[in-house]
Amino acid sequence: MTDKIRVLLTEEEVNARINEIASKINEDYAGRPVHLICILKGGVFFTCELAKRLTVPVSLDFMSVSSYGSGTKSSGVVKIIKDLDEPLEGKEVIIVEDIIDSGRTLAYLMEILKQRNPRSIELCTLLDKPERRVKKQVQVKYTCFTIPDEFVVGYGLDYDQKYRNLPYIGVVEQ
Repeated sequence: MTDKIRVLLTEEEVNARINEIASKINEDYAGRPVHLICILKGGVFFTCELAKRLTVPVSLDFMSVSSYGSGTKSSGVVKIIKDLDEPLEGKEVIIVEDIIDSGRTLAYLMEILKQRNPRSIELCTLLDKPERRVKKQVQVKYTCFTIPDEFVVGYGLDYDQKYRNLPYIGVVEQ
């Protein structure tokens, strides 16, 4: 059985908004290098597209984290599957995520990464679901789209490892 996917954000809308966010980052960090931390796997498509549009010097690293618990509910306990390859000390860091909902994983990650003494640390996300936020202290500086609480795929987001490669953001309909 194939899933029915309704387009929420077109490829053109996504590309236009990434251009706007990149322009804002270029303005905010003019003359200073930024260190992007891509949160795998979902963040890779967005991170690459964002990095291509930045005119400030860019370095890049990757992290993979897992928030696990019993069944489909996250316990808020975060396990680092793949840590960074480079130190963060003195760097202007932007964590790049595909989607932020409860904020549990990012709240934990921000605390861990702040201990590594970056000059600054900010969050950038393709999609934000603020109505699902449990960790209110998670402040996102760069948000492409705020979306309703629907299950979305495409542009790196998956459903059972499918649909990451869609060039748009879609909603899986039952």
